Amino acid sequence: MLKADLHVHTAYSLDCTTPVEKIIARCLEIGINCIAIADHNTIAGALRLKEMAPFPVIIAEEILTSSGEIMGLFLTEEIPAGLSPEETIARIRTQDGLVGIPHPDDKSRPAAFKNPALEAIMPQVDIVEVFNSRSLLSGSSNRARQLASKYGKLASAGSDAHTLAEIGHAYIEMPEFNGKDDFLKSLAQGRIYGRKSNPSAHVASTWARLKKRLSWEETPC
Repeated sequence: MLKADLHVHTAYSLDCTTPVEKIIARCLEIGINCIAIADHNTIAGALRLKEMAPFPVIIAEEILTSSGEIMGLFLTEEIPAGLSPEETIARIRTQDGLVGIPHPDDKSRPAAFKNPALEAIMPQVDIVEVFNSRSLLSGSSNRARQLASKYGKLASAGSDAHTLAEIGHAYIEMPEFNGKDDFLKSLAQGRIYGRKSNPSAHVASTWARLKKRLSWEETPC
């Protein structure tokens, strides 16, 4: 059986400074043996980590569309930010990838998909993240579960880790899989385990974002 944390960030995200090497070491230490690397608007970190990890790594991307964030899974090419939800989904499908919605209708996140835009794309969605360890408000998970149930979508979970300590705060215990289609069958049999991360984790993300922006501004042309 796998313990799969299906939403993890690396230093390739603007708001994270965690090196891929340390993510692998942390996963091995705590028994997480499958992860989806879903950096913001890039798959570079996921590709790098997959080359190095001794366990399954899903190439994913948390893509900021014009209406909110969509997660593409099993990607082979990076998808740019700022496209419409429909165009973003089309590009995921072109790669034979899966469409996920991270932290849906999370009132504390400006980038989260919210109604009515969320309901409009649900027929095209494969997976709904029903537990996210970084969601601050207690009602977020309930709304996400209701959404998945309403549309008959598979349920996912992830720590949304931006720091080492957060990895594994949420995971799915699921059978091993081989490829995208087998992953869906395995996910349908999965059992979700999760706990909330300390809200101070958001401070770490904000600080990481600020440090990177300052570094870019100080870099000579």
